[in-house]
This record gives sequence, C-alpha cells and structure tokens, in this order.
Amino acid sequence: ADEPAPVGNYNQKKEEEHSLLDKLTHQLQELAVSISRENTTEIGAPTEREEDDDSADEDEEAEEEDDDDEEEESEESGGEEEETEEEEKQENESHHQAASQEYVAVGDFTAQQAGDLTFKKGEILLIIEKKPDGWWIAKNAKGNKGLIPRTYVEAYNKEEGQDSSEEGSEEEDVEVGDQTAEGEEVKQRTDSHWSAVRKAISEVRIACSVNDVMFCYLTVLIEVIRENIMKVKKHERKQATPFCLYCLQQINTVDVLTTMGAIPAGFRPSTLFQLLEEGNQFRASYFLQPKLTPSQLAFSDLLWDAKTGTIRSRPSRVSFILTLWSCKMIPLPGMSIQVLSRHVRLCLFDGNKVLSNIHTVRATWQPKKPKTWTFSPQVTGILPCLLDGDCFIRSNSSSPDLGLLFELGISYIRNSTGERGELSCGWVFLKLFDASGIPIPAKTYELFLNGGTPYEKGVEVDPSVSRRAHGSVFHQMMTMRRQPQLLVKLRSLNRRSRDLLSLLPETLIGSMCSIHLLIFYRQILGDVLLKDRMSTQSTDLVSNLVLATFPQLLEQPDMMDALRSSWAEKESTLKRSEKRDKEFLKATFLLVYHDCVVPLLHSTLLPPFRWAEEETEAARWKFIADFLKQNQENEGALQALLSPDGVHEPFDISEQTYDFLGEIRKNA
Repeated sequence: ADEPAPVGNYNQKKEEEHSLLDKLTHQLQELAVSISRENTTEIGAPTEREEDDDSADEDEEAEEEDDDDEEEESEESGGEEEETEEEEKQENESHHQAASQEYVAVGDFTAQQAGDLTFKKGEILLIIEKKPDGWWIAKNAKGNKGLIPRTYVEAYNKEEGQDSSEEGSEEEDVEVGDQTAEGEEVKQRTDSHWSAVRKAISEVRIACSVNDVMFCYLTVLIEVIRENIMKVKKHERKQATPFCLYCLQQINTVDVLTTMGAIPAGFRPSTLFQLLEEGNQFRASYFLQPKLTPSQLAFSDLLWDAKTGTIRSRPSRVSFILTLWSCKMIPLPGMSIQVLSRHVRLCLFDGNKVLSNIHTVRATWQPKKPKTWTFSPQVTGILPCLLDGDCFIRSNSSSPDLGLLFELGISYIRNSTGERGELSCGWVFLKLFDASGIPIPAKTYELFLNGGTPYEKGVEVDPSVSRRAHGSVFHQMMTMRRQPQLLVKLRSLNRRSRDLLSLLPETLIGSMCSIHLLIFYRQILGDVLLKDRMSTQSTDLVSNLVLATFPQLLEQPDMMDALRSSWAEKESTLKRSEKRDKEFLKATFLLVYHDCVVPLLHSTLLPPFRWAEEETEAARWKFIADFLKQNQENEGALQALLSPDGVHEPFDISEQTYDFLGEIRKNA
C-alpha cells in the first residue's frame, strides 16, 4: 500500500510530455523573434505599408479640412488618433531627413563592443550604411569605420550649425538606455537580450526532460510576455519590450536554478554570507577588539591583574567546545552548476538577530559518498584551521532564546554564464537553554535541517523527501533516515580549557587550533593598553606592528596556518623552563611573527586571498610553503627581505599604527 501505483502507457505519456515541452519552447522562441522584429521595425526605417497608411491619413486630413463641421467633430472624437498620426509623420520626416550622408554627433560615445566606433560631440561622421536595428556603419575624418547608435547623430546642416545640433540632441535623448561617463545615454542592442532568452530556453531543455513545473514556468512566461505586448498600442509596442525584459530579470538566479531543477526547492541565497558581505561587524576581527564600558573611560572585557602580571580571566554565561561531526543526506545540485566549496557557517542567534561573529568551517566531500560531508580530515602536517571541526563558543548574552544557528552552504559557479554565488543548503537552530533556563546537556545532537532562510518556517530542504511520513512505523523511520541532518557534539570544558577560554573576549566563536595565538594577541593588547600606556586617559596612536596587523590574519586562514606552523616549530625547540616563562614566550612569539607574517602580508608576489577559488588558494599555499621552507633553511626572514627577488609593497604608516579607539567595537 505504501508503494506508488504503476503508471500505464508510461512511454507514450513521456513522449506526449516531450512533445508538449517542445511545442511550448517553440512558441516562446517564435514570440521572442516576433517581438525583436517589431522592435527593429519601429526603430528603423518605415515599411511600405506604413507609408501607404500615412498617405491615406494625409488624404483623409485633406478631406476633413474642406468641411469645417466634420473637422470639429473629428477633433472631439479622434484627438488621440491624430496625435498618433502626427508622431508617425514626425518620425517618418526624421527618417527622410536622414538621407544625407554627413551626420554630426550630438554627444560623446565610447565603443561598447568590438567593431563600434568611438566619437566625440560635434564630430562630423560619414554614414556608409543604415541598418534597421538602429546601429549604422559610419566613418570618421581619420578614416576609421565602425558601428554607431543612430540616436547619437543627426543630419548635418552647415547653415544651422551648432544650434540645430543642440536642439536635435534634446529630442533624440528620449530613446536611450545606459549612461556614459559624460552623462549621455546609449541605446542598447535588443538582439543581445533575446539571444539571452533563447540561451536560457536551450539551457532549460537540457536541464530537465519531463517536469510539470517547467511546463507551468514556460506557459506563464509566454502569457506574461503576450499580455504585456498586446495590451499596448502598436506605436507604443517598442516601449513594451524593455518592460518584458524587466519582468524576466526579476526571476533571479536562484528561482531560475530551482525551476530548472538544478537545485532543490528548499535552497536559498545564503543569509549568513550576505551578512558577512555587508561589513566587518560579523567577523572575528571585529569581536576580537576590546569593548568599552558605558562611560567610555575604561575597557569592560580587558582588565589587568596585578598579581599575575597579565590580563584578568573573565568567565562568561556560555563557554563550551563544539565538534562538527558530519552532514548526511544533503541533496546534490544539478549538473548545470559546479560546486567550489561546501561549508558550515555558525553563529550565536536569538531567533531574530545574530549575536556573535560568523564562523566558517569547510567540509570535505568524497564522490563515493556524495551526500555526506565530513570535517577535520586526516592530513599530513598541521590541520588547516579552515577544516578544523572543533570550535570554541563564548557568549555573555542574557537572552533566554540564545542558541546556535547552523547554515550549510555551497559556493558555486554556473557553467553556462560563469556567475558565482552562495547557496544555503539548509539550516538548523539549537537552543542552548531549556524553558527553565538550564543549559542543555553536553552530548551528541542529531539535528534535522530546515529549508528556506532562518526567518522562514515550515520549508523543507527537499520536498521530494518529505519528513511528513505516513504509514507504518518502519516506513516513518526509513523516511526520517533520508532527511538532511547535521551531527554535532557539545563538550564540557576541563580546567585547562576553561582557563584558556576565560582569557578571550566575552563573545567569540573560533577554531580550537588557533586559540593559543588569539591569547598571545590578547596578552600583548593588555600590555600595550593597560600596563605600558603612560596614562589611562591617553588616546594617542600606538606603535605596535602585531596589534595593527594580526586581525588581518583572521580573514586569511592560510596566513594563520603559516603562523601556527612557524610557532609550533619554534616551540618544539624551547626548554621546559622557557615554556613556563610567559614573558619569554611573548618575546619569542613576536620574533616568529616578524619573521613569518610581516614579509608575507606585504609581498606583491602573494596573490590576494579569494574565497573558494581553488587556483588562487593553491598558488597562495605554494608561495607560503616555499617561503617558510626558505626561512627554516636560513634561520630567519632577513635573507628573504634583503633578496632582490622579493618585491614588497611600499611602506605605509598604517602597518605600524594601532588606533584602538578606531578599532574598538561599539558597546551594543
């Protein structure tokens, strides 16, 4: 009873649906061609039929002039028709005037494509050929030939001169599209728009074979274009084409991919990625800076402990370690997009707003298990912090609805257009406190993903695998096993981990493998702002290279890995007594930082960091690895800095300057 009933005449129905799809596609293509032809005819020279209509209209007007009474009656009833006729006559007259070969430019035009002719306002152009699409072939005084927009030139009249050019420019500027740097506007080619439509149709046909949703999509698209074209008058129909193109543009990339079947219906543009792109207020470098008290006279989360000679530890309401285990049954995107990165973004969330930085952990993926994502893979050498699934969570928020928001995402590129984007493959919210305010227990949680955005409810990631199962208990269990899910483990802190986390800011999420580097930064921050500052009221700029540049490493994971590797190598050579000396460790860390990070940050040979670009990431890591190997052989970076092969950026004072008032985040 649980199995679907067999479909009779399956092959015949499949062929019928194929033919229906071909028919709808053909109709849409014919409509696109007809609209393009009508638009070209309206813009170009008038046809013979239009000329006959104009002559007939002139005869009718002559007869109406003989009879005054009939003329008054026609003015009352057909005023709108006469205005239309006058517009057509004016347009025809302008085309007849275009018979002269010499034209004058009424504005500056810069070539848009290969084959276009660039010219300046007032330049005399010789028209060689007038094409009906509005782009004419012209030659300038230097003998250069190319395409020009007809709306940018007018017939050259030597008697009227510049005055006629200015008047003509005011009249012609009505039918234009994009603007140039001089403020003038250029009419765009309409054939490129419709070629894009035809390309989309071909892409649709490749992407899906038999899909009822696609039939609805094509039908609605045809009707929308047909209705908007037919509801306007013939002489205004050329203005309807941009409107229909605007309607097509409103179907964004995600909607198109969903309709094509390239992605499941529950996928959305990544919410957390959009927040990261808006600014630095959700980045770790922002939350790493100290916070001021309400009086703005002291630091609230950076205090000095005179007994221990270092910054004071501060407990927080939420402090634990989270381990990302795996993601299971994640739907696969279609063949029309290429996945560049699979990752999980997490942050503290209260149901309405993000309360912490957004931390990203990249997942690993194997073709043998295409629907499974894993974290913290076994690698040679150190594990990159971007792949580390062990994260620390700290927050001092008093919200009763405080929890962790997980968003699974992919970075992709469309094979047909080369367009890049970020998609959410599902999200889940884990509350950290129950209804009575007690923290949830430290254990492994199996979290089922939701579709849509964190602000949508009741959306499934893949409606084809609905969690609303019916039937036997066994069938329901099997259905739930096919649901997309995320496995995480909350771990309680031991004494050492608690002491380490208490030295960090009150609110922060990060990788456990880099926690000791963050603590070094906080200790140096305490020395400079609390211990060594001449006056607590001083707001002067601080000369400290580490404080000025370390936050940049949080946005470049491979640079953080380089520092981790160099420090681990240096630490392995230290004695036990040296490791117990905190001041000695800080001094050694500063030397490692200067030898490792500073030359790399300002090297022009290191490609800039770009997210999810495999070639760029590989080139950066190769350059970093070669540099670290050279430093190890030469026992420092001095030889690399003095080498003529090394090219560095010009020195800027901001490399050495730390403006703590400018860096301090505002008190929420």
